[in-house]
Amino acid sequence: MIISKLAKLSALTIPSILGLISCTPLVNPETDGWAMYRGGFDGTGYSTLDKITLDNVGDLSLSWRYSLSATTDSGLASANSQATPIVVNNTLYVPTADRVVALNPVSGEEIWSLQVSGSRPSRRGVAFWPGTESAGPRILFTAGTSLIAADALTGEPVMEFGSRGIVDLVIPYNSVPLIYDNIVVVGANTPAGAPGGIGNARAYNAQDGRKLWEFASVPGPGNAGNDSWEGDSWRGRLGANAWPFYFTVDEDSELLYLPLASPLPFAYGGDRGGDNLFANSIVAVNVRTGEYAWHFQTIHHDLWDHDPPAPPTLFDIRTEAGLVPALGVTTKSGYLYILNRNDGTPLYGVNESPVPQSSVPGEQTSPTQPVPLRPPALAKTSFRLTDIVTAQDTSEAHATACAELMASMGSIINQGPFTPWVYRQDPSSGPVTLLFPGLTGGPNWGGVAYNPANQYAYVFATDVGTFGWMEDAEPGADYPYVRNGPRPANFDVDIGGQRLPCQKPPWGRLSAVDTTTGNLVWQRTIGISEVLPAGRQRTGRPGRASAIVTAGGLLFIAATDDNRLRALDASTGMELWSVELESRGNANPMTFRGNDGKQYIVIAATEELIAFSL
Repeated sequence: MIISKLAKLSALTIPSILGLISCTPLVNPETDGWAMYRGGFDGTGYSTLDKITLDNVGDLSLSWRYSLSATTDSGLASANSQATPIVVNNTLYVPTADRVVALNPVSGEEIWSLQVSGSRPSRRGVAFWPGTESAGPRILFTAGTSLIAADALTGEPVMEFGSRGIVDLVIPYNSVPLIYDNIVVVGANTPAGAPGGIGNARAYNAQDGRKLWEFASVPGPGNAGNDSWEGDSWRGRLGANAWPFYFTVDEDSELLYLPLASPLPFAYGGDRGGDNLFANSIVAVNVRTGEYAWHFQTIHHDLWDHDPPAPPTLFDIRTEAGLVPALGVTTKSGYLYILNRNDGTPLYGVNESPVPQSSVPGEQTSPTQPVPLRPPALAKTSFRLTDIVTAQDTSEAHATACAELMASMGSIINQGPFTPWVYRQDPSSGPVTLLFPGLTGGPNWGGVAYNPANQYAYVFATDVGTFGWMEDAEPGADYPYVRNGPRPANFDVDIGGQRLPCQKPPWGRLSAVDTTTGNLVWQRTIGISEVLPAGRQRTGRPGRASAIVTAGGLLFIAATDDNRLRALDASTGMELWSVELESRGNANPMTFRGNDGKQYIVIAATEELIAFSL
């Protein structure tokens, strides 16, 4: 790993520098900035800014844009960004394809640039540490297996951190560190062929990079949860990794919430009988020690890779009896679980519902899965033949192509939520499972947005199914059965260069849930399919990111693959403004107030960062 600093300081950067040096920043960082990936430790994606309102949002226009593509011949020309930048003390920080940069947030002018080679910096974001009396503020980010610290003022590597500014994580983490006090928490991504135990979340000292603790996501003998793995199936187990883009932590209880992924391989579990803790769970641990507090498993013995893709969002529910500490966490299976964040107790009930069983020889499917009583599923979880799209829904060409796709699949099986992959003795023919939500899930990594003004939680979900089946593996393979499927595997077709799902719209929805009751308030279709005839284009489009909420009564969301940033009424979901981007905004937006008094909305649109203001 090689890092080098390219500084670009000018008179325009003096206010930013003074903001970092001064004890009193030029703007209030708690209310005017965006200091963390989702705005704060609670992950709500909420801002108290209200300069942009329901009445004037239609006047938003472009303020500046900044290229996120590589500036050198690094072989990493494309940024393909999923980043949410942060703004602290009048300085914006964001990763690009091959560097991390500090920008003037009002003009978009570059202040400094830290070149990274060997591994690309995480395309998802960076974290800020305010420093101590003896150490200045820092920007921390990951690049492959490296955790890197840079001086927040100059971009210079911090030599006293780890080895010349780098801590070797051994196992990569491709997302944003959480910094709480002097603690840096990172997750883990699971590279193929790596040894077991790699899914563990870990914590390091922010000042010198010393390792502080590590939480075993697959518990060994003598630890809670080990008996949920039949025999020694826990040993050397891949997966159950903490891969989310960010983490959340309760500042009062100092509980850190770890969303843990599926075991590997996810589609075959015949060698791992049992519920397989802590896979597909939210685990609360002490942020200072990593000590286990409680867990809630969202799927037992996962076969669908439907992990909780984002950490829970934390909020207090106002009741007549007082405030209830709560959290909301989604899974790719389409559900929102609202729990007491102190002990993991479901606030509106969870039923262990009987689910269909696997036909794969030796598979030990869980007989039940935890399904929340409220709210209902926020994504499509089943399929019937009457769901197939018609020409009246979209177009003749689309309906015909989908009918041909259905006919080519032969016998299609969907038994409702948690339908297992069907077993084919002959891989070339036989039944095929149509899974809803598909492998990319309903809700994904964007997370849950929360509005304290109306106590609504907002969840974006995609409705695209996936075909697949289980078949005998090749002789000598690690496991006797393997998942396979058509190519492409999704339940969609290409019409005019755009993929259109084959069930009736909508295909992308934003839901609002009243957290005081657990009831669904409204759902709005988000996104258009421009290849369809006028009047039939408002179908909703797939997306993985989420929304932010502001005190101006607005939701801002990009996410969908129709390349638009939208503003919605946070009370009703009505669309009030949109702008077409040159590329997809496959990221969570953010907002801040500049030292010019304006409120800005910023989105990473694949290869560039774009700012809007009134």
